[in-house]
Amino acid sequence: MLDGSDAMNADPDYSAAYVRLMTDSPITGDSLVFTIGRGNEIQIAAINILAEKIVGLDLDDAFTNIGAIAKELSSDSQLRWLGPDMGVFHMAAGAVLNSLWDLFSKNKGVPLWKFLSDMSSEEIVAAIDFRYISDALTPEEALEILNRAESHKSKNEAILVSTGVPAYTTTPGWLGYSDEKMLHLTQEALHDGFSLIKYKCGKSLSDDRRRLGKIRELVGPDFPIAIDANQVWDVGVAITWINSLKEFNLRWIEEPTHPDDVLGHARIAREVAPTPVATGEMASSRIIFKQLLQSKAISVMQIDASRVAGVNENLANVLMAAKFNIPVCPHAGGVGLCEMVQHIAMWDSVAVSGHHSGRVVEYVDHLHEHFLEPTNISRGRYMTPQLPGAGAQMHQSSIDTYIFPTGDYWMNGVRI
Repeated sequence: MLDGSDAMNADPDYSAAYVRLMTDSPITGDSLVFTIGRGNEIQIAAINILAEKIVGLDLDDAFTNIGAIAKELSSDSQLRWLGPDMGVFHMAAGAVLNSLWDLFSKNKGVPLWKFLSDMSSEEIVAAIDFRYISDALTPEEALEILNRAESHKSKNEAILVSTGVPAYTTTPGWLGYSDEKMLHLTQEALHDGFSLIKYKCGKSLSDDRRRLGKIRELVGPDFPIAIDANQVWDVGVAITWINSLKEFNLRWIEEPTHPDDVLGHARIAREVAPTPVATGEMASSRIIFKQLLQSKAISVMQIDASRVAGVNENLANVLMAAKFNIPVCPHAGGVGLCEMVQHIAMWDSVAVSGHHSGRVVEYVDHLHEHFLEPTNISRGRYMTPQLPGAGAQMHQSSIDTYIFPTGDYWMNGVRI
């Protein structure tokens, strides 16, 4: 169907490596690492290696020591040699940690956003690994940011429960869609109340200009639209290309070049101003985010729920963004990413930066039916999930049907 298609990713095959931590009670810790096809077996192998490190832990002790556990998962010297704080093992650490946070919040009987919001400032800081980022954010500074928000938490939570957090949609914007399908889905998005719509770009400048022209004819000159190049450009090409699209009044340009090219992003940001630059869905760690913030390379930080080392690292990312006064607009979509990352955005809105006009959370209307509690979008806003946990638990029937290669979907010869 070409859902998920863009200039870099021409043939996505939405998949996930799914994790379930079993306990001696009925509670399980569920999480996943989203992928777009081949390589799941490598991700699963990494998860199995790291998950062995937490077998036998007591749940209460694990929560008390979650900062140390996070550090241990990324500190195995032999595994770290394969890529320090990046790549398959870093994402595997995130999967294990996200499963633990799922357990913590289920054990407490609350959704993760509420669990995090009710934690003390000291507990949040203790969960963060400040190695390599203390030149940008110290534990003392993080504590000050959290304490400053403490008196507003009750009010912020009431606003969150009442009105949710604003969402934007990428559903109309996949690059493989025809103009007719793109415009039809854009009209639906407007009707559904979304306050921002994002479109893929970067394959052909003439195509981008044609598509954006048609979009502007439909939505008008001032409705917020963003574009996403998915890392396809060199720095010089990005600058020329983006500047040639300025007439379309873009809310931001996303991922204009390689996700690790901090200096490239900084140069692009300077030379395409005032068009804001956004990135982060493939930023491998808090260290990349630190550099993006320090070099003034981004105006929008886009964290992802399964790219970095889980909840712990995203706590650090959100707090760094708060210090640098950069809004966090999480990346989502795929398989379960909306269900997962909404909790971090909601914690941010309650316990860190509060409610403000700069935050908007990505939403893509794919595959939500497989989850125990699909995202609840109302009038273009994410409403608070109610079930205990971190949001990634899938229906057992979906797992049984689609697990590769033994699920009914595959065994019945639907796909070979």
